[in-house]
Amino acid sequence: MSLTLPDTGIRVPYAELLSFTTRVFHDRGVPAARAETAATALLYGDLHGLGSHGLANLRRLYLPLLESGRCDPAAEPEVVRDTGPAAVVDTRTALGLWAATEAVELAADKARDHGVGLVSVRGGTHLGCAGHHAAVAAARGMLGVVASNCGGQRIARPPGGAVAMLGTNPLSVAAPARPGRPFVLDMSTTVVPTGRVRAAARAGETIPAGWLADDQGRPVTDPAAFDRGEAHLRWLGGAPDTGAYKGFGLALAVELLAAALSGAALGPAPAALDGDGGPHGVDDDIGYLVLVVAPETLRPGGGFAGTVRTMFGTLLDCPPVADADAVRYPGWLEAERAARHREEGVPLARDVHEDLRALGLPR
Repeated sequence: MSLTLPDTGIRVPYAELLSFTTRVFHDRGVPAARAETAATALLYGDLHGLGSHGLANLRRLYLPLLESGRCDPAAEPEVVRDTGPAAVVDTRTALGLWAATEAVELAADKARDHGVGLVSVRGGTHLGCAGHHAAVAAARGMLGVVASNCGGQRIARPPGGAVAMLGTNPLSVAAPARPGRPFVLDMSTTVVPTGRVRAAARAGETIPAGWLADDQGRPVTDPAAFDRGEAHLRWLGGAPDTGAYKGFGLALAVELLAAALSGAALGPAPAALDGDGGPHGVDDDIGYLVLVVAPETLRPGGGFAGTVRTMFGTLLDCPPVADADAVRYPGWLEAERAARHREEGVPLARDVHEDLRALGLPR
Protein backbone atom coordinates (compact mmCIF):
# COMPACT_ATOMS: atom_id res chain seq x y z
CA MET A 1 0.00 0.00 0.00
CA SER A 2 1.39 3.39 -0.96
CA LEU A 3 1.49 6.02 1.79
CA THR A 4 1.61 8.83 -0.77
CA LEU A 5 -1.01 9.83 -3.29
CA PRO A 6 -0.46 8.45 -6.80
CA ASP A 7 1.08 10.80 -9.35
CA THR A 8 -1.82 12.06 -11.46
CA GLY A 9 0.50 13.71 -13.95
CA ILE A 10 -0.75 17.15 -12.88
CA ARG A 11 2.21 19.39 -12.14
CA VAL A 12 2.16 23.14 -11.63
CA PRO A 13 5.27 25.35 -11.35
CA TYR A 14 6.00 26.28 -7.75
CA ALA A 15 6.24 30.00 -8.51
CA GLU A 16 2.79 29.92 -10.12
CA LEU A 17 1.27 28.16 -7.10
CA LEU A 18 2.96 30.57 -4.70
CA SER A 19 1.69 33.62 -6.57
CA PHE A 20 -1.81 32.17 -6.87
CA THR A 21 -2.09 31.13 -3.21
CA THR A 22 -0.70 34.47 -2.05
CA ARG A 23 -3.40 36.21 -4.09
CA VAL A 24 -6.14 33.99 -2.65
CA PHE A 25 -5.16 34.95 0.90
CA HIS A 26 -4.61 38.62 0.03
CA ASP A 27 -8.02 38.83 -1.66
CA ARG A 28 -9.54 37.72 1.65
CA GLY A 29 -7.94 40.50 3.64
CA VAL A 30 -4.55 39.10 4.65
CA PRO A 31 -1.87 41.81 4.23
CA ALA A 32 0.36 41.20 1.20
CA ALA A 33 3.60 40.21 2.96
CA ARG A 34 1.79 37.97 5.41
CA ALA A 35 -0.27 36.44 2.61
CA GLU A 36 2.97 35.35 0.94
CA THR A 37 4.31 34.00 4.24
CA ALA A 38 1.09 32.00 4.67
CA ALA A 39 1.23 30.72 1.09
CA THR A 40 4.84 29.63 1.57
CA ALA A 41 3.88 27.72 4.71
CA LEU A 42 0.92 26.02 3.03
CA LEU A 43 2.89 25.07 -0.10
CA TYR A 44 5.65 23.55 2.04
CA GLY A 45 3.49 20.44 2.34
CA ASP A 46 3.01 19.92 -1.42
CA LEU A 47 6.58 20.93 -2.24
CA HIS A 48 8.03 18.40 0.22
CA GLY A 49 5.65 15.56 -0.66
CA LEU A 50 3.38 16.04 2.36
CA GLY A 51 0.20 16.77 0.43
CA SER A 52 -2.15 15.99 3.30
CA HIS A 53 -0.95 19.25 4.91
CA GLY A 54 -0.75 21.34 1.76
CA LEU A 55 -3.14 22.85 -0.74
CA ALA A 56 -5.69 20.12 -0.04
CA ASN A 57 -6.54 22.20 3.03
CA LEU A 58 -6.99 25.55 1.28
CA ARG A 59 -10.73 25.19 0.55
CA ARG A 60 -11.40 22.58 3.23
CA LEU A 61 -9.82 24.35 6.20
CA TYR A 62 -8.25 27.78 5.75
CA LEU A 63 -10.79 29.62 3.61
CA PRO A 64 -13.71 28.49 5.82
CA LEU A 65 -11.75 29.76 8.85
CA LEU A 66 -11.41 33.17 7.23
CA GLU A 67 -14.95 33.30 5.83
CA SER A 68 -16.62 32.22 9.08
CA GLY A 69 -14.89 34.88 11.17
CA ARG A 70 -13.06 32.30 13.31
CA CYS A 71 -9.82 33.68 11.87
CA ASP A 72 -9.19 37.42 11.53
CA PRO A 73 -7.28 38.08 8.28
CA ALA A 74 -6.08 41.48 9.53
CA ALA A 75 -5.25 40.43 13.10
CA GLU A 76 -2.22 42.05 14.71
CA PRO A 77 -0.63 39.79 17.33
CA GLU A 78 -0.02 41.37 20.73
CA VAL A 79 3.05 40.74 22.86
CA VAL A 80 1.38 40.30 26.25
CA ARG A 81 4.61 39.88 28.23
CA ASP A 82 8.29 40.12 27.31
CA THR A 83 11.11 39.22 29.67
CA GLY A 84 13.93 39.47 27.13
CA PRO A 85 14.64 35.86 26.26
CA ALA A 86 10.96 34.87 26.59
CA ALA A 87 7.63 36.33 25.52
CA VAL A 88 3.92 35.54 25.54
CA VAL A 89 2.04 36.44 22.35
CA ASP A 90 -1.71 36.53 21.72
CA THR A 91 -2.24 36.17 17.96
CA ARG A 92 -5.87 37.34 18.25
CA THR A 93 -7.05 34.58 15.87
CA ALA A 94 -4.53 35.43 13.18
CA LEU A 95 -3.94 32.95 10.37
CA GLY A 96 -1.58 30.43 11.92
CA LEU A 97 0.25 29.83 8.66
CA TRP A 98 1.97 33.21 9.01
CA ALA A 99 1.61 33.82 12.75
CA ALA A 100 3.63 30.71 13.64
CA THR A 101 6.45 31.75 11.30
CA GLU A 102 6.53 35.22 12.85
CA ALA A 103 6.68 33.61 16.32
CA VAL A 104 9.72 31.59 15.20
CA GLU A 105 11.39 34.71 13.81
CA LEU A 106 10.76 36.53 17.10
CA ALA A 107 12.19 33.60 19.08
CA ALA A 108 15.21 33.47 16.74
CA ASP A 109 15.87 37.17 17.28
CA LYS A 110 15.78 36.57 21.02
CA ALA A 111 18.10 33.58 20.66
CA ARG A 112 20.57 35.74 18.72
CA ASP A 113 20.70 38.14 21.67
CA HIS A 114 20.35 35.72 24.60
CA GLY A 115 21.40 32.29 23.28
CA VAL A 116 17.85 31.01 23.64
CA GLY A 117 14.45 32.45 22.72
CA LEU A 118 11.08 31.15 23.86
CA VAL A 119 7.73 32.41 22.57
CA SER A 120 4.53 31.08 24.09
CA VAL A 121 1.52 31.70 21.84
CA ARG A 122 -2.21 31.68 22.51
CA GLY A 123 -5.22 32.64 20.41
CA GLY A 124 -3.83 30.74 17.44
CA THR A 125 -5.37 28.95 14.47
CA HIS A 126 -4.13 25.93 12.51
CA LEU A 127 -0.45 26.42 11.57
CA GLY A 128 -0.05 23.82 8.80
CA CYS A 129 3.19 21.81 8.83
CA ALA A 130 4.94 22.40 12.14
CA GLY A 131 8.15 21.33 10.40
CA HIS A 132 8.01 24.30 8.05
CA HIS A 133 8.06 26.73 10.95
CA ALA A 134 10.78 24.90 12.87
CA ALA A 135 12.87 24.82 9.68
CA VAL A 136 12.77 28.65 9.61
CA ALA A 137 15.08 28.53 12.63
CA ALA A 138 17.31 25.91 10.98
CA ALA A 139 17.67 28.18 7.93
CA ARG A 140 19.13 30.79 10.29
CA GLY A 141 21.68 28.28 11.60
CA MET A 142 19.73 27.64 14.79
CA LEU A 143 17.88 24.78 16.43
CA GLY A 144 14.10 25.20 16.43
CA VAL A 145 11.31 23.45 18.34
CA VAL A 146 7.64 24.01 17.52
CA ALA A 147 4.76 22.28 19.30
CA SER A 148 1.05 22.92 18.92
CA ASN A 149 -2.06 21.62 20.59
CA CYS A 150 -5.41 21.57 18.76
CA GLY A 151 -7.19 24.13 20.91
CA GLY A 152 -10.61 22.84 21.98
CA GLN A 153 -10.73 20.10 19.36
CA ARG A 154 -10.61 16.52 20.68
CA ILE A 155 -9.78 13.74 18.26
CA ALA A 156 -7.99 10.97 20.18
CA ARG A 157 -8.98 9.04 23.30
CA PRO A 158 -6.66 8.32 26.22
CA PRO A 159 -5.56 4.67 26.29
CA GLY A 160 -8.56 2.80 27.74
CA GLY A 161 -10.72 5.94 27.60
CA ALA A 162 -14.21 6.11 26.13
CA VAL A 163 -14.21 9.77 25.00
CA ALA A 164 -11.78 11.83 22.93
CA MET A 165 -9.69 14.20 25.04
CA LEU A 166 -6.75 15.38 22.93
CA GLY A 167 -5.82 16.49 19.45
CA THR A 168 -3.03 15.05 17.33
CA ASN A 169 -0.72 17.61 19.02
CA PRO A 170 2.13 17.91 16.49
CA LEU A 171 5.75 18.40 17.49
CA SER A 172 8.70 19.41 15.32
CA VAL A 173 12.43 19.80 15.89
CA ALA A 174 14.70 21.21 13.16
CA ALA A 175 18.40 21.99 12.93
CA PRO A 176 21.13 22.48 10.34
CA ALA A 177 22.58 19.15 9.26
CA ARG A 178 24.18 18.50 5.85
CA PRO A 179 24.23 21.19 3.12
CA GLY A 180 20.75 21.67 1.69
CA ARG A 181 19.43 18.84 3.84
CA PRO A 182 18.37 20.13 7.29
CA PHE A 183 17.22 17.77 9.99
CA VAL A 184 13.45 18.22 10.27
CA LEU A 185 11.45 15.97 12.56
CA ASP A 186 7.75 16.69 12.07
CA MET A 187 5.34 14.32 13.78
CA SER A 188 1.92 14.00 15.26
CA THR A 189 1.71 12.19 18.58
CA THR A 190 -0.94 9.91 17.09
CA VAL A 191 0.29 7.31 14.59
CA VAL A 192 -0.69 9.68 11.77
CA PRO A 193 -2.51 13.03 11.58
CA THR A 194 -6.10 13.14 10.42
CA GLY A 195 -4.97 14.65 7.12
CA ARG A 196 -3.19 11.42 6.16
CA VAL A 197 -6.32 9.41 6.87
CA ARG A 198 -8.53 11.74 4.84
CA ALA A 199 -6.06 11.87 1.96
CA ALA A 200 -6.19 8.07 1.74
CA ALA A 201 -9.99 8.18 1.83
CA ARG A 202 -10.09 10.71 -1.03
CA ALA A 203 -7.73 8.54 -3.05
CA GLY A 204 -9.84 5.41 -2.43
CA GLU A 205 -6.93 3.64 -0.73
CA THR A 206 -6.87 1.34 2.24
CA ILE A 207 -4.59 2.20 5.15
CA PRO A 208 -2.23 0.03 7.19
CA ALA A 209 -3.58 -1.80 10.21
CA GLY A 210 -2.50 0.28 13.19
CA TRP A 211 -3.61 3.76 12.09
CA LEU A 212 -7.23 3.37 13.21
CA ALA A 213 -9.07 1.12 15.64
CA ASP A 214 -12.73 0.52 16.43
CA ASP A 215 -14.28 0.73 19.90
CA GLN A 216 -13.07 -2.79 20.68
CA GLY A 217 -9.51 -1.96 19.69
CA ARG A 218 -9.62 -3.95 16.46
CA PRO A 219 -7.68 -2.51 13.50
CA VAL A 220 -9.64 -0.65 10.82
CA THR A 221 -8.17 -0.29 7.32
CA ASP A 222 -10.99 1.73 5.70
CA PRO A 223 -9.93 5.39 6.12
CA ALA A 224 -13.49 6.64 5.53
CA ALA A 225 -14.50 4.91 8.78
CA PHE A 226 -12.88 7.77 10.70
CA ASP A 227 -15.27 10.44 9.45
CA ARG A 228 -18.19 8.01 9.73
CA GLY A 229 -17.45 7.80 13.47
CA GLU A 230 -16.66 4.08 13.26
CA ALA A 231 -12.96 4.31 14.12
CA HIS A 232 -10.57 6.49 16.07
CA LEU A 233 -6.88 7.39 15.79
CA ARG A 234 -4.32 5.35 17.66
CA TRP A 235 -1.40 6.81 19.57
CA LEU A 236 2.21 6.34 18.58
CA GLY A 237 3.10 2.96 19.99
CA GLY A 238 -0.26 1.38 19.12
CA ALA A 239 -1.78 -0.48 22.06
CA PRO A 240 -0.89 0.05 25.73
CA ASP A 241 1.25 -3.09 25.77
CA THR A 242 3.28 -1.92 22.75
CA GLY A 243 3.91 1.65 23.88
CA ALA A 244 0.74 3.72 23.40
CA TYR A 245 1.47 5.57 26.62
CA LYS A 246 4.56 7.05 24.94
CA GLY A 247 2.50 8.74 22.23
CA PHE A 248 -0.19 9.67 24.73
CA GLY A 249 2.45 11.06 27.08
CA LEU A 250 4.00 13.12 24.30
CA ALA A 251 0.56 14.54 23.48
CA LEU A 252 0.12 15.56 27.10
CA ALA A 253 3.60 17.12 27.12
CA VAL A 254 2.62 19.20 24.07
CA GLU A 255 -0.63 20.18 25.81
CA LEU A 256 1.34 21.39 28.83
CA LEU A 257 3.98 23.27 26.87
CA ALA A 258 1.79 24.73 24.13
CA ALA A 259 -1.55 25.36 25.86
CA ALA A 260 -1.26 25.31 29.64
CA LEU A 261 1.83 27.51 29.50
CA SER A 262 0.35 30.08 27.11
CA GLY A 263 -3.21 30.12 28.44
CA ALA A 264 -4.72 28.71 25.21
CA ALA A 265 -7.72 26.36 25.13
CA LEU A 266 -7.14 22.90 26.56
CA GLY A 267 -8.16 19.61 25.00
CA PRO A 268 -8.62 17.84 28.37
CA ALA A 269 -11.02 20.48 29.74
CA PRO A 270 -14.25 19.55 31.56
CA ALA A 271 -16.21 20.05 28.32
CA ALA A 272 -14.35 17.07 26.88
CA LEU A 273 -16.31 14.78 29.18
CA ASP A 274 -19.48 15.57 27.21
CA GLY A 275 -18.11 13.80 24.14
CA ASP A 276 -19.80 10.71 22.74
CA GLY A 277 -16.57 8.88 21.87
CA GLY A 278 -15.96 10.48 18.49
CA PRO A 279 -14.14 13.69 17.55
CA HIS A 280 -15.77 16.81 18.99
CA GLY A 281 -15.06 20.44 19.81
CA VAL A 282 -13.44 23.02 17.52
CA ASP A 283 -9.82 23.95 16.97
CA ASP A 284 -10.13 27.52 18.22
CA ASP A 285 -7.63 29.25 20.55
CA ILE A 286 -4.76 26.95 19.66
CA GLY A 287 -1.53 27.22 21.65
CA TYR A 288 2.02 27.01 20.28
CA LEU A 289 5.36 26.59 22.00
CA VAL A 290 8.25 28.02 20.00
CA LEU A 291 11.80 27.49 21.25
CA VAL A 292 14.90 28.53 19.34
CA VAL A 293 18.50 27.96 20.43
CA ALA A 294 21.46 29.77 18.85
CA PRO A 295 24.23 27.16 19.00
CA GLU A 296 27.09 29.53 18.30
CA THR A 297 26.11 31.61 21.32
CA LEU A 298 26.44 28.55 23.54
CA ARG A 299 29.29 26.86 21.61
CA PRO A 300 31.33 29.59 19.92
CA GLY A 301 33.90 28.73 17.30
CA GLY A 302 31.74 26.43 15.19
CA GLY A 303 31.69 23.55 17.64
CA PHE A 304 28.01 22.75 17.12
CA ALA A 305 28.20 22.96 13.34
CA GLY A 306 31.13 20.56 13.24
CA THR A 307 29.43 18.16 15.61
CA VAL A 308 26.21 17.95 13.58
CA ARG A 309 28.13 17.51 10.32
CA THR A 310 29.90 14.53 11.89
CA MET A 311 26.71 13.20 13.50
CA PHE A 312 24.56 13.28 10.38
CA GLY A 313 27.40 12.29 8.06
CA THR A 314 28.01 9.19 10.15
CA LEU A 315 24.33 8.29 9.95
CA LEU A 316 24.40 8.61 6.17
CA ASP A 317 27.42 6.27 6.08
CA CYS A 318 25.59 3.56 8.01
CA PRO A 319 25.38 0.51 5.73
CA PRO A 320 21.81 -0.63 5.00
CA VAL A 321 20.61 -4.17 5.40
CA ALA A 322 20.17 -6.20 2.23
CA ASP A 323 17.55 -4.83 -0.19
CA ALA A 324 16.91 -1.74 1.97
CA ASP A 325 17.21 1.85 0.86
CA ALA A 326 20.16 3.95 1.99
CA VAL A 327 19.98 5.24 5.56
CA ARG A 328 18.62 8.77 5.75
CA TYR A 329 17.58 11.08 8.58
CA PRO A 330 14.26 12.95 8.98
CA GLY A 331 14.09 15.81 6.50
CA TRP A 332 16.48 14.36 3.89
CA LEU A 333 13.95 12.72 1.58
CA GLU A 334 11.58 15.68 1.93
CA ALA A 335 14.38 18.06 0.88
CA GLU A 336 15.14 15.85 -2.14
CA ARG A 337 11.48 15.94 -3.17
CA ALA A 338 11.36 19.71 -2.75
CA ALA A 339 14.40 20.17 -5.01
CA ARG A 340 12.87 17.90 -7.66
CA HIS A 341 9.47 19.57 -7.47
CA ARG A 342 11.02 23.02 -7.88
CA GLU A 343 12.52 21.81 -11.16
CA GLU A 344 9.70 19.62 -12.49
CA GLY A 345 6.62 21.28 -11.00
CA VAL A 346 4.64 20.49 -7.87
CA PRO A 347 2.47 17.36 -8.25
CA LEU A 348 -1.17 17.77 -7.27
CA ALA A 349 -3.94 15.27 -6.70
CA ARG A 350 -6.76 15.64 -9.21
CA ASP A 351 -9.33 16.78 -6.63
CA VAL A 352 -6.90 19.38 -5.25
CA HIS A 353 -6.24 20.72 -8.73
CA GLU A 354 -9.99 20.98 -9.34
CA ASP A 355 -10.37 22.91 -6.06
CA LEU A 356 -7.69 25.36 -7.16
CA ARG A 357 -9.24 25.75 -10.58
CA ALA A 358 -12.53 26.62 -8.89
CA LEU A 359 -10.68 29.37 -7.04
CA GLY A 360 -9.22 30.76 -10.27
CA LEU A 361 -5.97 28.88 -10.92
CA PRO A 362 -5.28 29.14 -14.68
CA ARG A 363 -5.12 25.99 -16.78
